[in-house]
Amino acid sequence: MQAFGLVVALLALLLLPCVIAMSICIYDLLSNAHLSLRPWRDRRALGRLDKALDHAQGAPAALAALDNPSRLSIGEIAADLRRLGGQRLGVATRNPVWHAAVLRAYDDKLRLACEALEVGEHLSELDGVDLEIERVRVEGELQAVGLVLRPSEGDRRQDQL
Repeated sequence: MQAFGLVVALLALLLLPCVIAMSICIYDLLSNAHLSLRPWRDRRALGRLDKALDHAQGAPAALAALDNPSRLSIGEIAADLRRLGGQRLGVATRNPVWHAAVLRAYDDKLRLACEALEVGEHLSELDGVDLEIERVRVEGELQAVGLVLRPSEGDRRQDQL
């Protein structure tokens, strides 16, 4: 019986480096698979951009609106949405008036983002629970086209310092 235990211990000791090497190889394979998906996502984004440009060439007024220097960039709109989203779920819940003002500002920024990214929305037409549902739907649509609405973990840690 002791011999069996000794053999099992020796096998475990000999196979441990192999198990570690296999786990590293599997990690490399998975990360390479993730990187291989990047060109597909890039082609998809370029296709959407081509489609938007083709659509915009038919409407010179839309191109003129894009050149307007007073117009907010999508990066600024996204930053405002992240800031207002944090306030909407945090500080603004303490005061109903403040909460309503933050929600109005958040909805306005959602409308601007939808206009810039050509996402359909019905925020101004709804109220109550229907407005909440539409807000969640619009957030999902904007995230699907690549807009980041939630700050990353690193951004949160940086804000706390």
